[in-house]
Amino acid sequence: MALTSSTLTGAEAPAPAADPAVRHLRQALLWPVRLMPNDPSRREHHGPWQVLRDLGEASPWREEVKDTTGDSARFQERHYNEFVSFLPYVQRFLYGEGRSPSRREGDATGSERDSPMRVFRRRDVTSVRVTAREGDAPLVLDVVHCDLYFFFDVDVVLLHLEVGIDGLPLSQAQELLYRFGRAYPAGWDADGSALHCMHAVEWLSADGSVLARSDAQQREPFIAHVAQHRAPRIAAHWAWLMRPLVSDHSDEPGALRYRQIEYYRMPVMAYLAVDDPRSLTRDDFIRLGLVTGAGAGSAPLPYAEAHLADFEQRHCYDRFWVDAGAAPRTRYLCSGHALVVVGDARSDFFCCRERGVLAQFRHQHFLLFLIAHFQKAALLMFSDQLVEALKQLDIHQTASVKGFKRAIRASFERFLRFTHRYWFHEISEQAQVRALSHLCCTHLALDPLYAEVKERIADMNNYLDTDSLRRQANTVVRLTVVTLFGLIGTVTTGFLGMNLLAEADAPLWRKAGWFAVVFVCTTWLTLYTMIKSQRLSDFIDALSSDRLSVRGKLAALGRVWRAGSD
Repeated sequence: MALTSSTLTGAEAPAPAADPAVRHLRQALLWPVRLMPNDPSRREHHGPWQVLRDLGEASPWREEVKDTTGDSARFQERHYNEFVSFLPYVQRFLYGEGRSPSRREGDATGSERDSPMRVFRRRDVTSVRVTAREGDAPLVLDVVHCDLYFFFDVDVVLLHLEVGIDGLPLSQAQELLYRFGRAYPAGWDADGSALHCMHAVEWLSADGSVLARSDAQQREPFIAHVAQHRAPRIAAHWAWLMRPLVSDHSDEPGALRYRQIEYYRMPVMAYLAVDDPRSLTRDDFIRLGLVTGAGAGSAPLPYAEAHLADFEQRHCYDRFWVDAGAAPRTRYLCSGHALVVVGDARSDFFCCRERGVLAQFRHQHFLLFLIAHFQKAALLMFSDQLVEALKQLDIHQTASVKGFKRAIRASFERFLRFTHRYWFHEISEQAQVRALSHLCCTHLALDPLYAEVKERIADMNNYLDTDSLRRQANTVVRLTVVTLFGLIGTVTTGFLGMNLLAEADAPLWRKAGWFAVVFVCTTWLTLYTMIKSQRLSDFIDALSSDRLSVRGKLAALGRVWRAGSD
């Protein structure tokens, strides 16, 4: 029988422990950033990953060949389960077309085309030492994966960092989820301590040496950077982890530059194996699902009860919150920004890394989370590009107008390719994957965001089409005026038989002279008519009007040569 929220807090539930133990914690951070080209007028066809690949030993990142397209000896059952969880068009997005007899080895063009997502991994960082607050004992987390995800034809890159630790009190796990994964501090308290982020973070190598550490407690550099650039300064440990990618507002040289595109809190996934999930209170689940940190003081809830009244309906996926099944008492919490799974550490299936919930969390659930946040980041990137194109538009400069048109046309084309390659509503027919995907996309409001960006791009494109039609109409009007006034001379000379001057038997030099005189006069008259074509068009409109008197029509004719009549 399903356990409702009332059974979690009612008298029949077991008395909650003071601080339940988390036997194993996995935390996966996903940080989307926008890639900024060094030369906006030049777009690389091979993608930014080629730049990273060409750096060789100068970069710690190495391209990771997906197991599903690599050596069959590396292809494990968990990879198979991951692959078949998604619909075919999502499989092509995640893994490419794959190998077939019609594709030859070494076909670089086909390889680029068949791999819309590229993964780079660094292995020099093996652990991270974090301190939540000043005076707290530091925690050492194992770094499981540190990856960069690139996407063909979309200037977005996602940093993926997965860490793990065993044997934590629940309050420490809540603080770790809340504080770890902030690109820079939100501010500082009266004592000068950074707010809402880790007091200290240190990346460690395999021998325990410190590779880089955070500088969140150094307030002045962050304030000075915002004052100078009107853009936040990325904390030192995250900036180091991203290198050779550098912040677009940094003074460091770099072939690949990035800019913040979302909120400074990185989207987070978490897996918590606890002794008895039923011992967690509603307050515990709310703090985990909304990632609010550990409770402080006497308030049992992080927010007002009215705000949290529908928490279970909006944020909980309780299909497996039952005392039965392979992984009993498993609960999924989703707020869009976070996807958290809590289950029983005594369940073999829940803790299984090959076939169980842990394997699903690290593969299927991670990919559905990645797809949703990639789609959001790409849409925000398109919106930013429209704003930048408008900022550079100066309607009084022809070069600026042409550049604006090229930028809008290119954005429209890229958005169409994004729609057909990366935008889908259904990614799986498996009930759990589909439900979690819908829950995540709903909280991220992807459909309204997509409709808004699509409407903006369509408005821009319609404006360009309308402007082109207006220019064509003006051209047609001018040509019509020139043709109309030229018709007078054409009919007149035609009626007279073109023999005003009997020069048929004249010497060649005289005929050439007359030809030159007539050519110059005709050209001047045509150009002069085109210059006055707008005023002549107004005169023609006045001449054809039945409401104007002869005097009004003559006044319209006089305005053709009157200065300032436009």
